Amino acid sequence: MTYAIAWIATAIAFAALDAVWLSQAAPKIYRPLIGEMLADNMRIAPAIAFYLIYVTGIVFFAVAPALERGSLIWALLCGAALGFVAYATYDLSNHATLKVWDVRMTLIDMAWGTFASAVAAGAGFLAAQRFG
Repeated sequence: MTYAIAWIATAIAFAALDAVWLSQAAPKIYRPLIGEMLADNMRIAPAIAFYLIYVTGIVFFAVAPALERGSLIWALLCGAALGFVAYATYDLSNHATLKVWDVRMTLIDMAWGTFASAVAAGAGFLAAQRFG
């Protein structure tokens, strides 16, 4: 039950953060930098697959180890590390292989992934400790 609570809380936190980020940042940051590459409408199935997989990764690699240690700081650090590595993989691969990929996009997106993953891991940890 503890890990189910952690997963749900992590998912809610990450989805809420990402929804705000994408609704605010996409028009102001993403569209000017990589607009010609963006789809006009988001494809729902791959987006859902990403959130399911990524939230599971946050819980497995950040929340669970933090719960074993009883440390919110560990959840935040592991979440940040996972976010940095995951978003760096995506952004640096794109920066290396795509003609239209701005270095600012790489840096902004990596910072965002690091922050959002840390916060989501912290939320999952706190919810699991409180309700699990």
